[in-house]
Amino acid sequence: MLGIFPSLNPAVFGGVEESGRVAWSGIEKSSDSIGESRLLCYSPSGPGTVSGCWGGALYARTKPGAILAALGRQWPAGTILIWHIDLLQLLPFLRVGRAKVVLFLHGIESWRRQNWFICSLLKRVDLFLSNSAYTWDRFVAFNRQFGHCPHQTIHLGLGAPLVGNESTSDSGPVVVMLGRMAEQEDYKGHREMIHAWRLVVQRIRDAELWIVGSGTLQKDLERVARESSVCHHVRFFGEVSPEKKQELLSQCRCLALPSRGEGFGLVYLEAMRIGKPCLVSSLDAGQEVVNPPEAGLAVNPDNIHEIADATRRLLTRGREWDGFSERARRRYERQFTAAHFQQRLLRVLVEVSPRFQ
Repeated sequence: MLGIFPSLNPAVFGGVEESGRVAWSGIEKSSDSIGESRLLCYSPSGPGTVSGCWGGALYARTKPGAILAALGRQWPAGTILIWHIDLLQLLPFLRVGRAKVVLFLHGIESWRRQNWFICSLLKRVDLFLSNSAYTWDRFVAFNRQFGHCPHQTIHLGLGAPLVGNESTSDSGPVVVMLGRMAEQEDYKGHREMIHAWRLVVQRIRDAELWIVGSGTLQKDLERVARESSVCHHVRFFGEVSPEKKQELLSQCRCLALPSRGEGFGLVYLEAMRIGKPCLVSSLDAGQEVVNPPEAGLAVNPDNIHEIADATRRLLTRGREWDGFSERARRRYERQFTAAHFQQRLLRVLVEVSPRFQ
């Protein structure tokens, strides 16, 4: 098997990169069932300045470097797994013979009408995988000519269940939002949560909204918060370390990301793993992960009153909150660990590989 992935460097953050690390880790451990695996990574944000071997992979930081790396050797593979639709552009440069092509679709980058070149490469895909049914439906909505193609949904997974009776602290009625704040991604619900916070504080006077992450949209969101009547109840933490992120998650009552465009949302799993219910949108894949009202609640992100009402429920400790918390942890442990994800992916790859047919 040949994997075409973005950076697997743990220092590079993002849902595509994180899910790729989990996926490739499972593939590397399964040579007895999937065969020998090789990896070509291309990511401008990765380490180094030239192509070369890094971390067991052939690594390229530039597009010319990736093309040269692809052309520079024979790739004896029966299956090619491409982890991002943009990486399809390397396919013409790979000397792989009649290898089958599997493409994993992750989210917003596939929810657009693809140009003629990408469409010509999509015709070479033997099997489409998507991280959610929502992602696939959106992809087909923009690219209807591929709606009949073989496809399977492979929900992602992350981490492992907590050991023993590990518990988390509680800093009071705190909601955490995790995610990039990029201008082109002004759909994750930050602005709506800030606008709704006045209604939350009317009922829960010490409620706090902790916004974690950075990006070009951060200054504008900070301005919106300053101009609100509840600016002292909204805190921006900026980019934090993985350890600090886990600390903040452990101290909150719930995670909120009422987004209009999550293809999956690994942050929901991070929260559910430690028993934190999630506030998700009724418009995207958050519902597939959280399954409201099992592990949280879903709201229309355009309805500020609906956001505020659901937030107050998820902030209020008691029998209902305890039920959300327990079900969130159980749902994660039952379906969304890294091992679950790896098993789902490997099962499909074994089925599609010519070696095992």
